[in-house]
Amino acid sequence: MDDWQSELLCQVKETVKDDPFWSSYISGSSGRSGANSVHLAVFVEPFLSFILQGRKTVESRFSSRLRPPHKRVKKGDVVLLKRAGGAVVGICRVSYVWFYTLDPESLALIYERFAEALCADTPDFWEQREGKSYATLMKINRVLPIEPLLCRKRDRRGWVVMRTDHNQRSP
Repeated sequence: MDDWQSELLCQVKETVKDDPFWSSYISGSSGRSGANSVHLAVFVEPFLSFILQGRKTVESRFSSRLRPPHKRVKKGDVVLLKRAGGAVVGICRVSYVWFYTLDPESLALIYERFAEALCADTPDFWEQREGKSYATLMKINRVLPIEPLLCRKRDRRGWVVMRTDHNQRSP
């Protein structure tokens, strides 16, 4: 784990210490967090606000190449919610994951089954994903907005696996 990642995780633990669920879950005293990975996800608006408001209940990541979170995220994992070009402003838990290798049929299935939960009701959203090869969809719960935390991440990755479950294999 890079220095900025360790620093951020310490800040998150301090920030959620008064929340009964998150203080236990992220510290591992619940007996679960040690078995889960921690991810940092970068969001643009309006999708970040939709998650924080509880309107968006499924997060998606589409890619042309195999890259996280595809096959790297699982039920129970923690996701830190970072504003693009800004601070970490929330935390959530993954409650279910679907992985897809995309073709026109699977993309149509994703649209039919998940468009509302994704808050993805514009044709533009789907047109931008037509040439992608892989999709990861994650049902999220336990969303908690937090006071903004500065994050020293400086690269362009939209998803970072910060702490990996020791039982989870890398691709």
